[in-house]
Amino acid sequence: MNAVGPRRVVLAGGSGQVGTLLARHFQAKGDAVVVLSRNPTSAPWRVTGWDAVTVGPWINELENANLLINLAGRSVNCRYNAANRREILASRVQSTRILGEAIAKLPQPPPLWLNSSTATIYRHALDRAMDEQTGELGGNEPNAPSSWRFSIDVAKSWEENFFASELPSTRKIALRSAMVMSPDRGGIFDTLLRLVRLGLGGASGSGRQFVSWIHEADFIAAIEFLVAREDVRGAVNVSSPNPLPNRQFMQALRTAWGTRAGLPATKWMLEFGAIFLRTETELILKSRRVIPRCLQDAGFQFQFPDWPRAAQDLVHCWKNLSEHP
Repeated sequence: MNAVGPRRVVLAGGSGQVGTLLARHFQAKGDAVVVLSRNPTSAPWRVTGWDAVTVGPWINELENANLLINLAGRSVNCRYNAANRREILASRVQSTRILGEAIAKLPQPPPLWLNSSTATIYRHALDRAMDEQTGELGGNEPNAPSSWRFSIDVAKSWEENFFASELPSTRKIALRSAMVMSPDRGGIFDTLLRLVRLGLGGASGSGRQFVSWIHEADFIAAIEFLVAREDVRGAVNVSSPNPLPNRQFMQALRTAWGTRAGLPATKWMLEFGAIFLRTETELILKSRRVIPRCLQDAGFQFQFPDWPRAAQDLVHCWKNLSEHP
């Protein structure tokens, strides 16, 4: 997609951490950004309302847009009770389905639609890395908790609905993203660093489970790379090429902060604490060993391929934000 001049970029469900990262990036480049939100609030870019279920006036934002990125979906950082499960699934499937219906109605649809997916779609993997060509989708792991199977079912349904719509004028990419590490407050990196600062940043569970991650700078660069590479379509892993075990991951984060010790958290401690924090231990204990084969084969170069250097940069940026909020 070779747009001349400022691009028109639509971020559906772009009010969260990743949406804010992208909106900030595109705005800084001079692009015309609009965020579709179920709860519109004031922002440096234009925000318009949608219900993510039915076609409404928001469809006009897609006409002649250069790029659509759908990030809509209820946060998975919650307990997987029946009500939350229904909302997690519906918020992803319905928003994806209605965007496909809307695009099909347009005389001048976006030439590129990037839709969120997740690296969680792959099985619990300690033995080998999972790429787009040879990776094994999860759901059949023996003795896996039902919450793990639920997350995989959601990811599969999400992608099935995305690729089901026939849109000959729109290239489609499912972003199987790992955890995006940003120094912004309230994100996953901020949460992990808080554990380290409190002396609790040791290994979680066995510490053998792999952590897949990506630095915010590489995430944004990967998005721009996919925009430019018109030959790339389908499912793409958006992650660092070097996932590492949780024990080493937390050790590198402690080193970046400047502390050596961190209290570990056993599996039963995590299960107990998750109840009070109203979250699920899957987010910590499932081994996500994902590598970005598609990006690498296409020639993408990572600025932060290794976690120790990425952690040092993120800690530095986090401290700067604290001093100059």
